[in-house]
Amino acid sequence: MNMLSIIPIFRMFDEYKAKEFYLDYLGFRLDWEHRFEDNSPLYMQVTLNNFSLHLSEHYGDCSPGSSIRLTIDDLEVFHKGLLEKNYKYLRPGIECTEWNTLEVRLTDPFGNKIIFSQVIG
Repeated sequence: MNMLSIIPIFRMFDEYKAKEFYLDYLGFRLDWEHRFEDNSPLYMQVTLNNFSLHLSEHYGDCSPGSSIRLTIDDLEVFHKGLLEKNYKYLRPGIECTEWNTLEVRLTDPFGNKIIFSQVIG
């Protein structure tokens, strides 16, 4: 058996805020959306490069306040791109950690945390 991928699920509560944060600010692309009917919760997949994430409005799918860590290269370029977007709710910095990484830590509008990390040294 081969594991082909891991796709985390984050809880969301507002489709507009989720799309503003993940698509407009972070630069993910929307792969697909699903609702069982017009007035039911949204479940969608977004992707940034080769990383996919599911966002769900469904009660019980996951707990808000989860965290994920993504290892990337060119963290400083990514960080500069975020600052250039002038997102009014978040202006992240870069942290140099004692475990030899550079990190940009973000919290989405629903309390979920994303840590973009680059190994240095």
